[in-house]
Amino acid sequence: MIQISGVIICLGYIFGLLFTVVPWGGVWILVLGIVGAIFFRRRTSSRQLAQKPENAGSKNKAVPNTWQTNPRIWLAAGLVGLLATLYFQWRVPQPGAKDISQFVPPGNSSNQEQLVIIRGEVASNPRLTRNQRGQFWLEATQLDEVKNEKGSAGVPKGVTGKLYVTVPILQATGLYPSQQIAVTGILYKPKAASNPGGFDFQKFLKQEGTFAGLIGRQINVLDQERKWGWWQIRERIVRSQVRWLGIPEGPLVSAMVLGSKAVDLPYDIRDLFVQAGLAHALAASGFQTSLILSVILQLTRRAKKVTQFTLGFLALIIFLSLTGFQPAVLRAVIMGFAALIGLLLKRKVKQLGSLLLAATLLLVFNPLWIWDLGFQLSFLATLGLVVTVPALVNRLAWLPPAIAALIAVPLAATLWTLPIQLFVFGVVPSYSLLLNVVSTPLISIISIGGIISALVALIWTEAGSFLAGVLHYPTDWLIKLVEFFSKLPGNSVAVGSISTWQLLAIYVLIILVWLVPWWQRRWWFANVIAIGLVFIPLWHSTNTLFKITVLESGTEPIVVVQDRGTVTVINSGDEGTGRFTILPFLQQQGVNQINWAIATDFQGNESNAWLELLQRLPIKNFYEYSPKPENSLATQAIQQELQKYQGSYQPLAVGQAVKTGSIVAQLINDQLPILQLQILDQNWLLVGNIKSKEVQQLVKSGSLPRPQVLWCAPQSLKDLVIALQPQVAIASSGNFDLKALSELNQSKTKLFFTGRDGAIQWTPNGQFEAFIEATENKSSLL
Repeated sequence: MIQISGVIICLGYIFGLLFTVVPWGGVWILVLGIVGAIFFRRRTSSRQLAQKPENAGSKNKAVPNTWQTNPRIWLAAGLVGLLATLYFQWRVPQPGAKDISQFVPPGNSSNQEQLVIIRGEVASNPRLTRNQRGQFWLEATQLDEVKNEKGSAGVPKGVTGKLYVTVPILQATGLYPSQQIAVTGILYKPKAASNPGGFDFQKFLKQEGTFAGLIGRQINVLDQERKWGWWQIRERIVRSQVRWLGIPEGPLVSAMVLGSKAVDLPYDIRDLFVQAGLAHALAASGFQTSLILSVILQLTRRAKKVTQFTLGFLALIIFLSLTGFQPAVLRAVIMGFAALIGLLLKRKVKQLGSLLLAATLLLVFNPLWIWDLGFQLSFLATLGLVVTVPALVNRLAWLPPAIAALIAVPLAATLWTLPIQLFVFGVVPSYSLLLNVVSTPLISIISIGGIISALVALIWTEAGSFLAGVLHYPTDWLIKLVEFFSKLPGNSVAVGSISTWQLLAIYVLIILVWLVPWWQRRWWFANVIAIGLVFIPLWHSTNTLFKITVLESGTEPIVVVQDRGTVTVINSGDEGTGRFTILPFLQQQGVNQINWAIATDFQGNESNAWLELLQRLPIKNFYEYSPKPENSLATQAIQQELQKYQGSYQPLAVGQAVKTGSIVAQLINDQLPILQLQILDQNWLLVGNIKSKEVQQLVKSGSLPRPQVLWCAPQSLKDLVIALQPQVAIASSGNFDLKALSELNQSKTKLFFTGRDGAIQWTPNGQFEAFIEATENKSSLL
């Protein structure tokens, strides 16, 4: 379907977009094009020489036509790659002069209490966030600043741009796209990731063309007219399937038909499937489009080709509109169009060519998708199905064909997507391949039944609900199957996020096994090299690395010590911190076990986040300081979880020294939360929120030893720095009084604020490093 010259041009464009992460990437891709042109020009000259009459008997004349390309094509591909890098930069979203983000109060924080009223049009259906708030996108058109507590507004300003809005769930109930509303709330600018492995909210919004958020308090509906939209059909299907199936089975079936981005799927089910390695089952893509086309072509097999093409085209357009134009669906639909065109022209379509064409067209439409993880995984998984499944089926020829295909499909997709999953997440779902093989029949039944019930629901809602109800048992079995595999020991293994060079090296090996016969015969050798590329650096790092990380977590100090294979975690923060701050960091570092855990109860709250950690990682030794640990429900729950991993629980007494590898931790006060850490030749002091008078009393009594490193709450930072004069002081807040800060800057103490600088890391051979500053330095270099 696509000639070799077209392949080279398409690859030039795609590689040009990939080279946007490399300094002067456009120039490099042009240089590669010039080198390719010179190389193939010489090769062409040699071929022409070999084909002269006097060399007619030479073996060199039998050059495959496939590679007889014009050298100018390579030069053109280099130029296309250069233009792709410029096109990418041109398409990167930037806020305009009237963008709503330009009116966010100074401070770049959601803590600014300036109330505003934003008028605009709802751009999406409301969804439920993890914090149980309603979330939707709003196309802003007007801004009013609230001048007083009674709510009187100032002069309205015309604005543009899209907002990420969260409101109380009851306020969001009943909203629908194209509705005109006014939202009262607080504007804020999103933050970048503050911790290694953390979620980059700023980057996420920028990919959506959004540069500000709104914490809404109240919504006033300005327009009650319901305009028609595809969301109404989508809502009709979801309601029909939920009516008889209930929750979570109903939303799960709808997500497997329409995709999880088009359905508000409960987070516990979403997380369960992602953790088990079945996230693709929740993404509408190639399976659904193939199924739709198969049904259409089978029903119209006696009709004319034009009729089949027309009906198939319409079916794909309707499916695309219902799923919300997701990159993975667009890719599958374009490949479906290619198959229909081949059917109409009575020509066999090359799947690899249609995949490359689909990827190129999508990236021309939106070049930013080159860094969209969903697009990358969809493209790589499909590439694996096209080029690797036939080879795997041949090697599994000793099995029945159906079973061989059942194994080959998930295995091929896993081989091509696993490296990028390790690069982004650093986690391997141990039973993913086996679960995919076992669950494929259930997923097929649910998907086919879901599509049929969705079609019937469009005509007769009750009949669609009845058909969906038939899927109750298969859906329930699928959920229980995923839960079973998720509870197995070692259900996921953290190997750490691999580096760029490891990612490229593994994909080079995969491509060599795909294209080069020598490597095809020695595929096992390539596997050994790939495994070594992942685990040898991990083994070396685990056994040699000594690093201390103070995570940004709000008001409580969370310290992670990596001591040559021994991991110590001090404090866990509030509920949610374990899941979204500590776990992602540990996974990125390749940590599968916490050897020592120390809970000091700095804030006087029950240690809820420890349970979030224990649900995913074993803790061998747990020490907790709490006034009444035996009466704490959280402590009892922690002890129960520790028993599952044969971990030990011990109350931490004041003055008791706990030695964890190269570190000695000791509580030195029974009234105020003060923890002393002896780390190699340094003395660290973690001090809770204490008052100035208490600081003076402790210093006079000699209860506070002078540390090299101090962590404290911002309220007591000034007093403690003046009294103790540490070399380094770390405070939790990013907002600090400027006058006090200028006074402290005159001292010899180096100051860090985790709210401003993000996580702070230290190694014995290096200086203290702020995560946000290091990330910005890398970004500016690129």
